[in-house]
Amino acid sequence: MRVLGIETTCDETAASVVRMSGRGGGDVLSNEIMSQIAEHAAYGGVVPEIAARAHVEVIDRLVERALSRAGLRLADLDGVAAAAGPGLIGGVIVGLTFGKALALAAQKPFIAVNHLEAHALTARLTDAIEFPYLLLLVSGGHTQLISVRGVGDYRRLGTTIDDAVGEAFDKVAKMLGLPYPGGPQVEMQAASGDPQRFSFPRPMLRRPGADFSLSGLKTAVRLEAERIAPLRPGDVADICASFQAAVVDVIIDRIRHALKAFRQQEGDPSALVVAGGVAANGAIRRALSRFCGESGLLLVTPPPVLCTDNGAMIAWAGIERLRLGLTDGLDFAARPRWPLDADAERVHNGKA
Repeated sequence: MRVLGIETTCDETAASVVRMSGRGGGDVLSNEIMSQIAEHAAYGGVVPEIAARAHVEVIDRLVERALSRAGLRLADLDGVAAAAGPGLIGGVIVGLTFGKALALAAQKPFIAVNHLEAHALTARLTDAIEFPYLLLLVSGGHTQLISVRGVGDYRRLGTTIDDAVGEAFDKVAKMLGLPYPGGPQVEMQAASGDPQRFSFPRPMLRRPGADFSLSGLKTAVRLEAERIAPLRPGDVADICASFQAAVVDVIIDRIRHALKAFRQQEGDPSALVVAGGVAANGAIRRALSRFCGESGLLLVTPPPVLCTDNGAMIAWAGIERLRLGLTDGLDFAARPRWPLDADAERVHNGKA
């Protein structure tokens, strides 16, 4: 089974061809990604209108390149998958419409993919792990702890009530005058900083449940930066290191609570899976590795290129759904919000 995946939910245009392998996971035959960092850098963040136009300008060439590098023609595919949300609606429409057109022209099944489900299932592409497993989804727009029980079967154990982890990293970078994209810059600065110089709060630490709150931590960073201004390079590095250490402590504490809830509901998970762009953060990965070693858990962290937005995860989610006979009509509408657990209670920030 070979599926083309198209991803345009934010500021990466991506196309990939993935096929099922005999080992149970998948083989990535091509994975083309075109970033828009240069287009958005001057604004310090993603501008939706610019992102949508950039997707339109490159998507046809990117899909053609993905097929070429996979050594396939459109007629050779078993299906076409496209991210249908959640995300910036203008960008989502570009990829979704292009995917529908390809499926119609080639008379192939079409699969509308939830971007979050694609992240949730990536570990099955790379490591062929079994359900159920505990997922930590950490990105610029989402921070969730999820019980992944099967394709289309998710239970949210915790989410952020304000800022997502990636969002907090980006905002801290901006207040410290670091270049865009901010998350990797904070990690880079933290590598040479003192994580114990500043005693930043750990919001929600040891509280019941598995929800996150990071706005208070972000405010504490701003107040400390204002207090010691003007900032020297060493100050910036120490602030970043202390901030990152606080985030790591919060993540581990929230996972500990989520794991307890998971075991009460599902039994032991097959693994702890980490997905989303922030999963590429080395300090977070090292802390999770220590935690899983102490807890007797298998830790699955897909390679960084499959943690950030990419077409391979969309293609794989398409395969997972197609093999179950789950396809979609060409009238499927783009969704700016699309929660994995539709029955979960809405949180304060209103995010999916």
